[in-house]
Amino acid sequence: MTKEQFALHTEEIKYKLYRTALLYLGNEALALDAVDESIYKALCSLKKLRQPEYFDTWIIRILINECYKELKRQKRRGRFDEFPETAEEAFDRLPLKEAIAKLPKDLKEVIILRYFSGYTLVEAAEILQIPQGTAASRQRRALSLLRLELEEEVSK
Repeated sequence: MTKEQFALHTEEIKYKLYRTALLYLGNEALALDAVDESIYKALCSLKKLRQPEYFDTWIIRILINECYKELKRQKRRGRFDEFPETAEEAFDRLPLKEAIAKLPKDLKEVIILRYFSGYTLVEAAEILQIPQGTAASRQRRALSLLRLELEEEVSK
């Protein structure tokens, strides 16, 4: 993949990258920084990409790692809000926000990639570097936990 192809393809998926980072970090500025840093790291490591058809998976993995680094930095500083008000509009106005925040990290990853970033189950499994069956199990488990949490919310 050439640098020109890299630039064109990154431009095509930049909104998907931003939306994923925003859901992980919950802050527009941090999400933009994470996307910028991920694109920079991907460009620097472009020669390491053996199969260009896996570019999306590769760059999303870099982005997720960058988001986790930022989350760790925020926790160390003690200034960590999981999902502040700047996150996705549709996501913010639902009790779903709190329900997803309560999910374990591994289940939350699958839900964010599948339902908020628009990846298929196969793509989510590749990005998270887990078997497809594991991704499906995590998705089912997360959805059942969310269903329970939201039913509890409605019955209050």
